Amino acid sequence: MNEKNKNYLSWAIIIAILIIAGAIWSLASTYSESFQPGLYRSFAVSAEGRAIGVPDVAQFSFSVINEGGTDIATLATENTKSVNAATEYLTSMKVAKADVKTTGYNLDPRYQNTICTSGVVGGARVCPPPSIVGYTVRSTVSVKVRKDNFESLGKILSGVVERGVNNVSQLNFTVDDTVELENEARSEAIKRAQDKAEAIAEAGDFRLGKLLSVDEVGNVPYAYGRGTDTATVFSEKAAPLPAPTIEPGSQEVMVQLSLRYEIR
Repeated sequence: MNEKNKNYLSWAIIIAILIIAGAIWSLASTYSESFQPGLYRSFAVSAEGRAIGVPDVAQFSFSVINEGGTDIATLATENTKSVNAATEYLTSMKVAKADVKTTGYNLDPRYQNTICTSGVVGGARVCPPPSIVGYTVRSTVSVKVRKDNFESLGKILSGVVERGVNNVSQLNFTVDDTVELENEARSEAIKRAQDKAEAIAEAGDFRLGKLLSVDEVGNVPYAYGRGTDTATVFSEKAAPLPAPTIEPGSQEVMVQLSLRYEIR
């Protein structure tokens, strides 16, 4: 091999080594950034977005409470009769059976404490255990009323009380599927965060790089009612009741996002 060919071969080897070294450097850089992109030249901004929707579901629960002596069968029969009358009324008011759910049935004893007496030996007090003097039966049912039936909601509430229900509570309005509202709020949060990042880059006299990560802090629903949002009724005897006027109000969903950008 002459001297000229040796020189060509040497240069070819040097060039190949440089190419391989460059490829390794690029691969190492990419591998490192995959774990912690822009570790020392990045910044984060956060923003929140909100979306307001009209509730399409009203939820409430009702209970039938019967308190009496030790005749459990009679108490249970009376309780069941009132619960069945209330659920049948809900069906007649076009509330779907799938939206009526029994959430509790309790049978609790009522005790009476006995008087402690002095013992024969040593004067020690003797306290007999409490005795059961009666029972309380409580059935609880949760109900959903859909938007197309909102106009009858007041009548539904007063109607179940007329049929033996003696506790109505936890009336609230909500959006059954909040995905659309959350997406709307999320889009607004991203737009606000992008605007904030651009403003920071301009103020800091640097260029905004690629978006490295997006973290969602959370989303929180807020309900804004225009009428009664909680109703509690205790009644010993069912009687005709006026139907209350109830407004669904609105529901707001808030989403908070944190965006991290590369600094260039």
